[in-house]
Amino acid sequence: MKTILLIENDLLLLKTMEAILSAKGYRVSLSKDGKEALQQVHDNQFDLVITDLMLPYASGMEIIEKVKEQQPQTPVIIVSSSHSEESIIEGFHIGADDYITKPFTPSELLSRINRLINR
Repeated sequence: MKTILLIENDLLLLKTMEAILSAKGYRVSLSKDGKEALQQVHDNQFDLVITDLMLPYASGMEIIEKVKEQQPQTPVIIVSSSHSEESIIEGFHIGADDYITKPFTPSELLSRINRLINR
């Protein structure tokens, strides 16, 4: 079973994404802020990380950097409401593998996850 770390401070979206991923057979670990997420990355190995950019205590960019430092083969998807070209480019520059803008459909999310997790 593949394990996904899901980092999102919007609790409704976090729980919705967890339900979608769990229903598809993924084991999902949740973090609602950057501090929790950094601890999870330190303590566990993940097959995929999905992170928002705007988080309390540590940004999504900091999390991506830590994931790529400790688990360089782990793909990372940014899920953000920011459509800023700068943040998209910065995310890819530090190692993100994909970028999804909110709102998104469950099928779009699952398609992108499947592409990365099964490569």
